[in-house]
Amino acid sequence: MVLEQGMNGDMITLYDNGAHYPLLWTYLIPATMEGRATHNVQNAMFAAALGYSMGKSLDDIRHGLRTFDTTFFQAPGRMNVYDEHPFKVILDYGHNAAAIRAVSQLVDRLEVAGQRICVLGAPGDRRDEDIREIADETAGHFDHYICRADDNRRGRGDDEVPLMLQARLVERGVDQRAVEVVPDEQVAVVRALELAREGDLVMVFGDEITRTWKQIINFETEAGAIDDDTEGKQVQHFVEEDPGAFMLEPGEELIRDERGVRIARREESGD
Repeated sequence: MVLEQGMNGDMITLYDNGAHYPLLWTYLIPATMEGRATHNVQNAMFAAALGYSMGKSLDDIRHGLRTFDTTFFQAPGRMNVYDEHPFKVILDYGHNAAAIRAVSQLVDRLEVAGQRICVLGAPGDRRDEDIREIADETAGHFDHYICRADDNRRGRGDDEVPLMLQARLVERGVDQRAVEVVPDEQVAVVRALELAREGDLVMVFGDEITRTWKQIINFETEAGAIDDDTEGKQVQHFVEEDPGAFMLEPGEELIRDERGVRIARREESGD
């Protein structure tokens, strides 16, 4: 499996016994974010090689690569992107230096009009040098840092890990004013979302992924804001207004009760 450069970008190419099979442009693979996420380009190449070795057709391999993406639904905690705020949010379960390095490199390749904000944490049961290495991999890639702890401190003090991250970032040349310590993960995520402005990127290295994703998608960019298009809008119950909306089979009827509207079969008359 080879990554070949072409006029349209990078092509994943398969060589087998002298045969040459162009497989897919990397920018067509959703998980690579138009080829920018090079770690997922690498993952795609491994997946394609494994599929081919198991006898899968090239079309099946292409289809798999084209239809798998990094949505929260398909891959929770793996570069989940939320674009419905004025700013972009990416959530990733990066818990080691290699993962943090890959995502930080991706952030550098993204076009960000505003600031890059990072919520950064590390597991408490890692060695001190491992925690410092996580900070090393983010230093210089973001404009503002919020250092947090996992819910399970794993033997560390309440703010011990975030303080270690903060100290290492400052040691690596990050302005101390650009590094905050917010030990609680939920509070740290809210802080980052509140700091973000239009055009910014918020990169959240999260631990409790489902909870954090809910925080992200339910966050209101302005406290108490109500969508002008929905304020005062009448809720419509189409079946209530038009019972003919359901096509009923002979012997069926609509039943309305406290649960709503349902279809039921009329009881047969006595024998």
